[in-house]
Amino acid sequence: MINSNIKAIGKLNVVLRDSDGAIKEERNINNLVVSTGLNYIASRMKDSSDTAMGYMAVGTGSTAAASGDTALGTEVDRNAVDSITVTNNTISYVASWAAGDGTAALTEAGIFNAASSGTMLARVVFATVNKGANDTLTITWTITLSAS
Repeated sequence: MINSNIKAIGKLNVVLRDSDGAIKEERNINNLVVSTGLNYIASRMKDSSDTAMGYMAVGTGSTAAASGDTALGTEVDRNAVDSITVTNNTISYVASWAAGDGTAALTEAGIFNAASSGTMLARVVFATVNKGANDTLTITWTITLSAS
């Protein structure tokens, strides 16, 4: 008998810069691909009837990420992603928040397929990143599919 499992592993890179472009903080965080995200991946293998992921949101919720999550705990701002790159079994999403956009004590992020509501692919909760009004934020979110 042959057994094969597919895993979806997410990693997040968060870079906060000051008004001069200097890095104030950088973090690399593992995240959870939620149940709706796994269902989304399976549906995309069948056809392309679901809208592609193209939005990233940040928020201030602190409840731990769980497989049943469908939204952020407390969403602050959602932006269209700047770029999406697929290389072999890995997809990377990059989104950015300009000065004055998404200003808050951020503690969570998620990937979605709509400008509001929509299907959530993945969610992560992290230690507070204080995005001031003059700061910019860039998040690179990488999802890797692998056989285990």
